Amino acid sequence: MNRIRKGDRVIVTTGKDKGKQGEVVRVLGEKVVVSNVNVIKRHTKPNPQAGQPGGVIEREAPIHVSNVMLFNPATGKGERIGFKVLEDGRKLRVFRSSGEAVDA
Repeated sequence: MNRIRKGDRVIVTTGKDKGKQGEVVRVLGEKVVVSNVNVIKRHTKPNPQAGQPGGVIEREAPIHVSNVMLFNPATGKGERIGFKVLEDGRKLRVFRSSGEAVDA
């Protein structure tokens, strides 16, 4: 079970976009793509088969999962995540500082 999942609100802890918040768009193994964070410009050739125009395209690049923290709306900060095993065997993500469940 991953600590960071698609749709989670995260805050960037290091790098050029430190302090920015965004929603996780994709999870790629140990990396995540966050909306409007780590935006790069990529020069691409046109691809008529895919209907893709050429030119300079801006898109989000992946960030390593260790450089983001899950955002806790109760405290307004990024916080660490732990797991709690329920009596029926399911795992639940919880914030380490308060022990409250992550709304996901």
